[in-house]
Amino acid sequence: MLQSSRGRTRYPRWLRRLVYRLYAHRVEGRLDHDQVPKHIGVILDGNRRWARASGGTTEQGHQAGAEKIRELLGWCAETEVEVVTLWLLSTDNLNRPPEELRPLLGIIEDAVRDLAADGRWRVHHVGTPDLLPDHTQRVLKEAEEVTRGNTGILVNVAVGYGGRQEIVDAVRSLLAERAARGMTLERLAEELEVEDIAEHLYTRGQPDPDLVIRTSGEQRLSGFMLWQSAHSEYHFCDVFWPAFRKVDFLRALRDYAARHRRYGT
Repeated sequence: MLQSSRGRTRYPRWLRRLVYRLYAHRVEGRLDHDQVPKHIGVILDGNRRWARASGGTTEQGHQAGAEKIRELLGWCAETEVEVVTLWLLSTDNLNRPPEELRPLLGIIEDAVRDLAADGRWRVHHVGTPDLLPDHTQRVLKEAEEVTRGNTGILVNVAVGYGGRQEIVDAVRSLLAERAARGMTLERLAEELEVEDIAEHLYTRGQPDPDLVIRTSGEQRLSGFMLWQSAHSEYHFCDVFWPAFRKVDFLRALRDYAARHRRYGT
């Protein structure tokens, strides 16, 4: 054991790692796999604050956050999660200064290529493609095409995504489809059902998220999957995304399993 300058006891790194592994193993051993969420949405928040706290650059923070994705998907595979939605870039993020946005888009593109090259995951873009640069659109489209036949976790990469924009796009798509059939607005207004809009969302055909995790201590959704998360459970974690650990993930699953989902009843 070492003594810090403030008189606090500092344990060797190897000992801290050992204790962490033992604790993570204990949490995992108590996890009820029958209660694991099938679809998890993750708001990957805190990259820039993690970088500032560690003395790094904003770009290094985003890069560290991208590298954490592979770990998360590995944990999800171990616990039999079937769908993961990763919010990588919001529509609001597109308003960031060009000197920050350009490298961030490059990091996202590399992360999506890595997911596609892994060979296990199915990659699906959720967001408005037209808001993104052409090269980013190509990377996302190619990743979907290359991984279409994979049987692993379905990974929704939310890039250029906003919850309100998704609903607007869904309504536009619905109106265009019904107009092509010759349906009038009056008739559509009379017959419109919740399921009609759901069928035009970016995630159509997928189960809604059972659990939404947000890192960095912020306790809000910021527009993430507004429609789909109506009955989702939320877990807010204080740790910044690049520092997110397996034990943090397992705690979220344990917290979810302990809840009684009411679905509005």
